Amino acid sequence: MIDLSRQYQLFGISEEVLAYGEQILDSLQDRFRTIDETAEYNQLKVIHAMQACSVSEACLLGTTGYGYNDLGRDTLENVYAHIFHTEAALVRPQITCGTHALALALMSNLRPGDELLSPVGKPYDTLEEVIGIRPSKGSLKEYGISYRQVDLLADGSFDYEGIKAAINEKTRLITIQRSKGYQTRPTLSVARIGELIAFVKSVKPDVICMVDNCYGEFVETIEPTDVGADMAVGSLIKNPGGGLAPIGGYIAGRQDCVENAAYRLTSPGLGKEVGASLGVLSSFYQGLFLAPTVTASALKGAVFAANIYEKIGFPVVPDAAESRHDIIQAVTFGSPEGVIAFCQGIQAAASVDSFVTPEPWDMPGYDSQVIMAAGAFVSGSSIELSADGPIAPPYAVYFQGGLTFPHAKLGILKTLQNLIDKGIVSSDFHKLK
Repeated sequence: MIDLSRQYQLFGISEEVLAYGEQILDSLQDRFRTIDETAEYNQLKVIHAMQACSVSEACLLGTTGYGYNDLGRDTLENVYAHIFHTEAALVRPQITCGTHALALALMSNLRPGDELLSPVGKPYDTLEEVIGIRPSKGSLKEYGISYRQVDLLADGSFDYEGIKAAINEKTRLITIQRSKGYQTRPTLSVARIGELIAFVKSVKPDVICMVDNCYGEFVETIEPTDVGADMAVGSLIKNPGGGLAPIGGYIAGRQDCVENAAYRLTSPGLGKEVGASLGVLSSFYQGLFLAPTVTASALKGAVFAANIYEKIGFPVVPDAAESRHDIIQAVTFGSPEGVIAFCQGIQAAASVDSFVTPEPWDMPGYDSQVIMAAGAFVSGSSIELSADGPIAPPYAVYFQGGLTFPHAKLGILKTLQNLIDKGIVSSDFHKLK
């Protein structure tokens, strides 16, 4: 049998921390088997989509200039539409990030005088300036688009009465954030999203339902567009890029919604016909091919983290036993020192920039200082081992990613070791709870 302890010692991880981790892993074999089954299902779904859309070697080549008749770009969008069971998809390197993809979907499908409604409470921080909750140049608010939200109830359920009362003649688009963002609310399952969409459509059938699908792709066997979403929107440097996509975002949904987004991305009259793919198509295709198994690795890391920290007394969302609907694991430390020590532990486990010490800073798009740890091959890629959090109450950190489970495991063990070394967690941690 291979002696792993010597390798972990190279990272400063004690035998006690390693033994505790192995004890946790022994209890997770059934959970991991279920995750692997979902990955297998989704892997077959991706391969079938690639075959059905006749992906060829020529699709891996890029174009320059205007990008007219880009076979690989157009075929990839067909593959995404096939996977998401939608009429169309827009998958482009010109979409710079998840926030850009969401802004594009909103700005292209809303008009002055329309109203945007969030029935799941506050959106992710970077969308606040897009919407105009916090004043910003070019926001929806500047274009005469109003916004209202209905918060979740105390138990995390939907406030159906409040939602019905909020929907009015101006309500044009409903935005549903699947993941928790910088909140400690539950992530929404695809089934729950479907229930919410069905209710909204029963009140106003013509309303557009958009789902912020970031961090959720391939975690379940179905996607929000399988349960009535008119658009699912996400980033390629999260789950669907499989750790290989160097940039990009996607919008999959109704033909008219996607066309509107394409005209906004390029220009009226051009739409999807232009937009050179340059040299990224091979990474987009191969990343998508790997995405189900990469997502499974990240998901195992999140489950491992929940069990590691819950059993020594820290609040975690989701908890150690809950079903999973995204790759994010929240751990509440109750102090800035805990958040910082956790993130510094993740950074120290990275393959890239492991020697860097992350510190809180005034990051654009956020209303408080944020600390981010990500020693990534693709800058900012949160499908790679990463962690971040606002330096604000309740002082929770949000962990995600891990292209392989061994890397996710190393990162989590390193965070615990760092917390012990800094005196934030007792050296008798394994005797707690």
